[in-house]
Amino acid sequence: MKFSKLVERLHGKRTSAWDIHYAAQRAAAAGEPVIILSVGDPDFATPGVIVERAVDALRGGDTHYSEVRGRAELRAAIAREHARATGQAVGAEHVVVTAGAQNALFAMSLCLCEAGDEVIVPEPMYLTYEASVRASGATLVPVPVDASRGFHLDCDALEAAVTPRTKAIFFATPCNPTGVVMPRDDLMRIARLACEHDLWVVSDEVYAELTFEREMVSIASLPGMAERTVTIGSLSKSHAMPGWRVGWAIGPVELAEHAERLALCMLYGQPGFIQQAALVALDNRAAIVADMRELYRRRRDLVYGRLANTPGLRCLLPEAGMFMMIDVRGTGLDAHEFTWQLFRAQKVSLLDASAFGETASGFVRFGFVVDETKLADACDRIKTFVASLGGLQAA
Repeated sequence: MKFSKLVERLHGKRTSAWDIHYAAQRAAAAGEPVIILSVGDPDFATPGVIVERAVDALRGGDTHYSEVRGRAELRAAIAREHARATGQAVGAEHVVVTAGAQNALFAMSLCLCEAGDEVIVPEPMYLTYEASVRASGATLVPVPVDASRGFHLDCDALEAAVTPRTKAIFFATPCNPTGVVMPRDDLMRIARLACEHDLWVVSDEVYAELTFEREMVSIASLPGMAERTVTIGSLSKSHAMPGWRVGWAIGPVELAEHAERLALCMLYGQPGFIQQAALVALDNRAAIVADMRELYRRRRDLVYGRLANTPGLRCLLPEAGMFMMIDVRGTGLDAHEFTWQLFRAQKVSLLDASAFGETASGFVRFGFVVDETKLADACDRIKTFVASLGGLQAA
């Protein structure tokens, strides 16, 4: 039997990057002392006030079909938060509620792009960007960033990648996997390119609430960008709600209408009880997010403090989020060998960051997704493994 060409466009190195994570999950299920740091799913529960609202809504019978675009009250709350962060005047009519940010990314790719188009994406990029763009028939054009500059964007390289076929620029700020927050000057350069070449911009801001030292700027707030920007967000990281699948896209009203028709085909609306919980999450945003940010800052500082001076490793201090990039080339191993040998020897699972783009070859991604005691244990296991290799190069 034959399949459509779509299934071929969805397959690739980035979709098989999770093999080590699945192996770690199997080992943990078998009772092995595994520490899993290979996925962005935190170890703590969703805050109780959110859970209780969902439970109450379930018991109250909120289990029927819901508005396809998302309930007006929730969309209005998302719009208010966006307006607060950006100064951009938006309302519920600009918002579509989706099944997580990933669903929003996929939907925006289908609504904005088609065969013959090119989409510029700085790399390293999140693993699903390639398949999401290619599903539309468009061609993804990766623009490497410079690892020696902490994985910050090379704006000249990005500008050079623009061609008559370019339709959009997709990026994440803060970035997964690098933890880089785009500075205002870089965003202004992207905005100028978008306006000059009439391009769409899709800004994935899932980690916007989890920045540490650097200012978070949304490109939608810059002059001329509101009408050509889609801002993607979710509650997965900022509110410890990855399994709830609550995300959104904010953009021009006409785009939101197109996305609603696509959602009609894909989802037919998010569960009402989850939307009620999401509304409570947004109502309690300030306190919840402050706690999350401080927790990840502590974990970041613990891991960096324990590994930064390890011979053979070079750690990049992230500016946001729950991951740290570590250059392992000084160990004499490439990242693929490093992750698998570490897992087999010490039962710690990290992700080979080259899956996020060739720019990240030689790096691994370390997730701050377990408690501080386990993080310290993981760091000790990594140091023991690295010391066992011998012949280390200068970090």
